[in-house]
Parts: sequence; C-alpha cells; structure tokens
Amino acid sequence: MEPQVEANVKQPAPSLIGIFTSPIETFERIRKKPKIWVPLLIVTIIEVVAMWLMSRLMKPSDVAGPGISEQDLDMVLAFTKYTMIGSGVLIPILTVLISSAIYLAITKIAGSPVTFRQLFSMNTYIVFVTSVGHLLNMIIGNLIGTSYETHVTSLGGLLGKDTGVLGAIEVFTIWSTILTAIGLHKVAGLSKWLSWTIAIIFFLIGILMALLGSMIPGGA
Repeated sequence: MEPQVEANVKQPAPSLIGIFTSPIETFERIRKKPKIWVPLLIVTIIEVVAMWLMSRLMKPSDVAGPGISEQDLDMVLAFTKYTMIGSGVLIPILTVLISSAIYLAITKIAGSPVTFRQLFSMNTYIVFVTSVGHLLNMIIGNLIGTSYETHVTSLGGLLGKDTGVLGAIEVFTIWSTILTAIGLHKVAGLSKWLSWTIAIIFFLIGILMALLGSMIPGGA
C-alpha cells in the first residue's frame, strides 16, 4: 500500500519565481509537471508592457528615411509603435514554439524521451527571464532617456553602443543560456557536456546574427 500512497502524492507545480531563486528544482518540477498556459500568459503580458515602454522611447528620427515625407512621418511613427506593441504578443509565443521544436529534434536524435510539452514549458520559463530583463531595461530606459534599442544590462549599453555584437552580449541573455544548459540536462536528460554545447552554440548563433545585422547599413 505504501508505494500507492507515494504515487498519489501531488507533485508540486513549478513557479516562475523559482526560475530565479531555485532553477534546478524548478526544472525538475517542469519535467514531472510541465505548466504552459498561465506562465505563457504572464510572459506575454510582460513582453507587451516592455514593448509599450520601448515604443515610448522611439523618436521621429528613428523612422525617418529618404522615402518618408515630413507629413507622413508622424503616421509612420505611430504605425511603428503600434506594430511594436502588437509584436509583444507574438514574439514570446513564436520564440518558445520555434526553440522547443528545434530542441525536440535535437533531443530525439540524442535519444531523449522528453516530450514537446516538457520542452515548451521549459522554454516558457526561460523566456520569462529574458522578458523580465527586457522590461527592466525599458523601465530604466524611460527613466534615464536612452535609445529604444539600448539595453543597459548589455556590454553595448555600458559602452554606449546601442546594437551590434556588444548589444548581444547581455546579462539576461547569458543567464538564459545558462538556464538552457541546465534545463536540457534536467528536463531532457541530456548529458551536461551536450546540454552546455547546445546552449553555447545557440548563444554564438545569436552573436553571429548580431554581427551580420551590424554589417547592414544602419544596423549598428
């Protein structure tokens, strides 16, 4: 009878705060009891607020171009701001969805029994960290009057560079990379070296994309 009693013990649900205070325990709870909808809703709300604050930092000069007249500038700026706020709904969902699909393919090749739901939950909690970081940066940006592209927690922000490679080297991005490695190990059951290898590769891909973006005129 004792094994049955133990099996019926309710598993504690992972908490979003736990990803900050006790990530290992949180990932272990995600593996046993993955949660999606409420955490994803909270992440989406945070990202929408962050994007709204980000839009407040935009100036007419940020959208000005050779094909835009002075009369159309205000309309273009308003459209850009509303689009930016709306993207706050799509970005976290697409980020979690795409990253979960990629990780599922990798983990299945590695022979892991992890499910898409577990990975989706894991990535939702990780994106929560980056969304909080984005919100924090936009709050600070509105208080001190930075560019809408500036993240003060990035190396670029500290050195006065808004975008580019230095902008991609950011505290919350590095933190999410570490959490990804821990999550792949605890949730997907991958070895530590493979988990860290995957996490670091994706971090370097982000750096590469930032580098390519900085090579485009107006991208740095």
